[in-house]
Amino acid sequence: MNILYTLITRLVACALPLLSLFSKKIKLFYRGRKESFHILETHIQEDDQVIWLHAASLGEYEQGLPITKKLKEVFPEKKIAVTFFSPSGYEAKKHSKDADVILYLPMDIPKRVNRFLDLLHPEMAIFIKYEFWQNYLFALKNRHIPTYLVSGMFRKDQLFFKKRSYGMRAVLPCFTHFFVQNENAKLLLQSIGFTNVTVSGDTRFDRVMEILSRDNKLSFVEEFLSGAPCMVFGSSWKADEDVYIPFLNSYKGNMKFIIAPHEVGNKDKILSLKERIHKYVGILSEVDKQKLPSYEVLIVDKIGLLTKIYSYASIAYVGGGMGKKGLHNILEPAVFSIPVVIGKNYEKFNEAKDLIEREGVFSIKDTDEFTKIASFLFTNVIQRKKAGVLNYNYIISNTGATNAFVDFVNK
Repeated sequence: MNILYTLITRLVACALPLLSLFSKKIKLFYRGRKESFHILETHIQEDDQVIWLHAASLGEYEQGLPITKKLKEVFPEKKIAVTFFSPSGYEAKKHSKDADVILYLPMDIPKRVNRFLDLLHPEMAIFIKYEFWQNYLFALKNRHIPTYLVSGMFRKDQLFFKKRSYGMRAVLPCFTHFFVQNENAKLLLQSIGFTNVTVSGDTRFDRVMEILSRDNKLSFVEEFLSGAPCMVFGSSWKADEDVYIPFLNSYKGNMKFIIAPHEVGNKDKILSLKERIHKYVGILSEVDKQKLPSYEVLIVDKIGLLTKIYSYASIAYVGGGMGKKGLHNILEPAVFSIPVVIGKNYEKFNEAKDLIEREGVFSIKDTDEFTKIASFLFTNVIQRKKAGVLNYNYIISNTGATNAFVDFVNK
């Protein structure tokens, strides 16, 4: 099956130049990879000791960031190289100082894989959550490079656990050790013969705890709120907007609203969103700062501000769960001890299931349910604070995955 996999990967690589003419994202994907080997040749020397960490996209990068920081602390003499598959991760973090080298992962074709590993010569490879690139993993095993999966998640419906795995199960022996998020993932791996598994939890909990130690102050938010309570809608898509906008348009209380949509760079969608809201709405990049206190709703069209904005919220709505885009990170607002509202599609997110059961997170399926939950949380301050405390305590109780991994590799 690896021959077929490699053939398909080659065909995709050959099609990228043409496809890049029709998609900005694919253009970034294609052009960025053309620079990867040059980056390695420039920034990695033959005598460097290198630890390689791979993240699919921005979410996995943030998930792995506690590992990156801890490794730099424990092994200051080593260089940390971070690779991305997705443009949304690389373009956001390519200038970050958290790693020594940041680049796109070259396509998973044997010739490129070997050139990449020759130039990087890592002494350890770490994959965050998932991403099972067959040729990379086989090459790492052949070179006897310790390879780890951190914050790993496995589900029964994955090919690894089917009678016909189409070659996917063959990549699992390439991992030196699996650090998984929960007992279920461990049991699934054990069911197919893998015992090199540790339930360490999810490094995202360690990551979000770090948020509390930052300076989260944003002067424009303070000016906008002017002491009023606030509900934040983070990483929302149109399916989410269809649910909460009718409520916003009918709301007559003193709560203010901040919307940070997922596609902050799409001006047409930002303007369309503004037009749907029948209140005094400002777009951050366009507002007159002196008029900020007069706005009822503020749309944030700048990337990288959402986590700090959550620190001002009394309640947060986290997008992605009303459609099929995938629920965004609910832990970022939850760490600020506030209740969180999400859409109906959350089954693949254990933290959402756990916190719904604890009544710190509330799932809604339509505008009527959103209105009911929002009204309840707006008016019942005691229950609102109780839900927030439940969320914070849940996060505290699940920290420690970073130290579990670093302690293991530092034995």
